[in-house]
Amino acid sequence: MKKKITQYEVGEQIDLYLLIKSSMKGTASNGKPFLTLILQDQSGDIEAKLWDVSKDDEENYAAERIVKVLGDIQNYKGRIQLKLKQIRLAQPHEAPDASDFIEKAPLTKEVMIEKVTQYVFEMRNPNIQRITRHLIKKYQTSFFDYPAATKNHHEFVSGLAYHVVSMLDLAKAIAHLYPTLDKDLLYAGVILHDLGKVTELSGPISTTYTVEGNLIGHISIMVSEIAKAAEELNIQGEEVMVLQHIVLSHHGKPEWGSPKPPMIKEAEVLHYIDNLDAKMNMLDRALVRVKPGEFTERVFALDNRSFYKPTFHQ
Repeated sequence: MKKKITQYEVGEQIDLYLLIKSSMKGTASNGKPFLTLILQDQSGDIEAKLWDVSKDDEENYAAERIVKVLGDIQNYKGRIQLKLKQIRLAQPHEAPDASDFIEKAPLTKEVMIEKVTQYVFEMRNPNIQRITRHLIKKYQTSFFDYPAATKNHHEFVSGLAYHVVSMLDLAKAIAHLYPTLDKDLLYAGVILHDLGKVTELSGPISTTYTVEGNLIGHISIMVSEIAKAAEELNIQGEEVMVLQHIVLSHHGKPEWGSPKPPMIKEAEVLHYIDNLDAKMNMLDRALVRVKPGEFTERVFALDNRSFYKPTFHQ
């Protein structure tokens, strides 16, 4: 079976079909335009530079196009890059399907729907349960298709639901250890905290931020959605405000994008669970690319640190 892009090592040559995940124009020191391409298959992505580009190149090598690429894997300033030798658009008769190149969550959509439904079913507080169920139903299709981000963590098809399912399992284990936690509140917070991303982001492929995403953001979007849901369901209890607070505070600090710091126990726990799951996902994706005894490339979202894979790791 042919190797995937992230399975190649420095010094190896590739000859593959890849999908352009993103294409960004820049200007080189000699004043000539170039493109920074992020190329992907189901295993992940790699960066490549296309130098001295023409107007046609800019139009041809745009996001969501499939290309045939020949090049060398190299290490440039601690980062793995692809040095392009040849690149061309895939022809219709070669007919690779875009979905063949897209990274997906390790769980099926059906399994994730079942798990989320089960957690909602376990809620005992009728107000929290009704609001959560209403919003999942409203955004179900997007919720189970969208990534959790454009980069850094869970940036793959169904990444948002996979992030939520992982967090729910974490929340359940933590609630078992700390029985004073309100499980309903914690589970609802986990399910709703990032649901605004179905409006903030453009979709599962070549994901970008929407105008609403840039101007309002997923936290504020969700606070409004909870209020709207409560109004439609004629719910007026304190639960509405507490759910809004959990969403508002889940990034933890103003400099990380939270309008409020956590001021409820479950909000504090949710912040840690969210952070832990995102960081584990980043680390797993970085470490899978290196052999035992090697360091990963620097992970920007983790203080630009490199991580070592011990030699005794299998």
